[in-house]
Amino acid sequence: MKKFFVTVLAIIGALAVLLVLAGGAIGVISMAGKGTVSDRTILEIDFEKGIIEYVPDDPIGFFLKDKTPTVRDVVEALEKGSTDSRVAGLLARVGEAPMGLADVQEIRDAVLAFRKAGKPAVAWGETFGEFGPGNRSYYLATAFEEIWLQPSGDVGLTGLMAESPFLRGTFDKVGLVPRMDHRYEYKNAMNMYTETKFTPAHREATGKVIDSIFQQMVKGIADARKLTPDVVKARFDAGPYLGKEALDAKLVDGMAYRDEVYEKAKAKLKAGPKAKFLSLPAYLDRAGRPNEKGTRIALIYGVGGVHRGKSKYDPVQDSQSMGSDTVAGAFRSAIDDKDVKAILFRVDSPGGSYVASDTIWRETVRAKAAGKPVVVSMGNVAGSGGYFVAMAADKIVAQPGTITGSIGVLGGKILTSGLWEKLGLSWDEIHTSRNATMFSGTHDYTPEEWARFQAWLDRVYDDFTSKVASGRRLPKETVLQIARGRIWSGEDAKAIGLVDELGGFPAALKLIRAAAKLPADARVELKVFPARKTPFEAIFNRDSGEREAAVELATRTLDVVRPAARAARLLGVGAEGVLRMPGEEIAP
Repeated sequence: MKKFFVTVLAIIGALAVLLVLAGGAIGVISMAGKGTVSDRTILEIDFEKGIIEYVPDDPIGFFLKDKTPTVRDVVEALEKGSTDSRVAGLLARVGEAPMGLADVQEIRDAVLAFRKAGKPAVAWGETFGEFGPGNRSYYLATAFEEIWLQPSGDVGLTGLMAESPFLRGTFDKVGLVPRMDHRYEYKNAMNMYTETKFTPAHREATGKVIDSIFQQMVKGIADARKLTPDVVKARFDAGPYLGKEALDAKLVDGMAYRDEVYEKAKAKLKAGPKAKFLSLPAYLDRAGRPNEKGTRIALIYGVGGVHRGKSKYDPVQDSQSMGSDTVAGAFRSAIDDKDVKAILFRVDSPGGSYVASDTIWRETVRAKAAGKPVVVSMGNVAGSGGYFVAMAADKIVAQPGTITGSIGVLGGKILTSGLWEKLGLSWDEIHTSRNATMFSGTHDYTPEEWARFQAWLDRVYDDFTSKVASGRRLPKETVLQIARGRIWSGEDAKAIGLVDELGGFPAALKLIRAAAKLPADARVELKVFPARKTPFEAIFNRDSGEREAAVELATRTLDVVRPAARAARLLGVGAEGVLRMPGEEIAP
């Protein structure tokens, strides 16, 4: 037996040595494969492949997403390239870029800063909406000095539309009865179940948001294309544009196929025939990030619906979530790290659990009490619970198009007895206590249960608005006027005091330096918390030669499953939490 254990230990030791050697070899190969940045390098990115907020720190998410550029990758690569003499310019495929409005604005800002530094930038697309809306993608393309369109392509500039499904009529047909309530009239997510069309408050709030976003787009396009806002609005009214119509309307600068665009880009960027094209992520790997050395700043991500437990990646719905255990733990680690001088909290969330949101909120307060300023940078959405986790920060930064606020609460249940009766299915039960049936879908609320439910809504709403007043240093009366479950654009949120500055990562870092009492040009190290997996751990998540085939198989499988999963989510299946924002979609 002793020899057996000695043999087992020897095998384990040998495997460990082999893994270490393999890890070292992989590291050497990786370093050798990074290469250098050549003179006359043209940075290149394909936005049609999408970008994400951050790579999920779990095996499945890492496996599927580790090659996808993040918002931070794009911003920092362009910042680095803007001062790199080896970089001649930027060429981007925009086309039908699948990203949120705030991400578009963040990248537009980065491209404009790149150009301001004297670096040309060219955008091209096979089409900007092939028989469909391309507003957001075209808006992104206008940050570039030139826009090229394939001769067979279109520009789907048609204006914005916000639409929302309403299930009340369907519920009536199948015997489902929504028993829900909210605080207050603008908390519109439950309208999907209780109404058949927009309520006046729902229409007012949604109309205000899309009007604000539309005006932002109009101004951005007008400034970029040297047109007046009235002309741009007229262009929206006359869209979509087929091929040469877009050129005649001065929406694009020329029409060419991909190979022709690349040759024109070489000439435009004065890179010459020996120009080298290099993707933004590859450039970042070779040149290094601009925020890798200096005073340590913790970077914590809060992405997706808020829930209790650990953050997760859902491969079926291709979505991430914000777990209170993970995010609160990240704050505690940053607080305990003596080298961390401040915290940058990047939030992109529609909300979720009140309790989980409150857990994260508490850690932002603790960080400030520990002398570590907290600055929040908002992505596409910081709604409801997503705003709750941010509201105690020293400063809040949002893009003009960030969906912000929805300070309110909703809850309830769907009574299912009518559906079961139609199906011939009956239920019976035995209970011990007066309110034991409160959360059952086969029983309506009793008067006592409804009173308890109302008290719960009041408690949450009072707590939410009180903490907004304290965190934002606003009178409670003011908060009660601008809350009521209403959503705002980031631009409007700034005007009413829910946001401090408009911008993205650069604006947030400027505020971080000021809050940490650092010089305006101080070098900083952005360190992600919780710590990412080590290279040794990453070995177990990477392949040897079957990775691409596995990813393709997984992607095809998920493409089949996701539509059903999204339909289920629309019906409320799997929904978590109560601090969620409205569910309407703004067409891109």
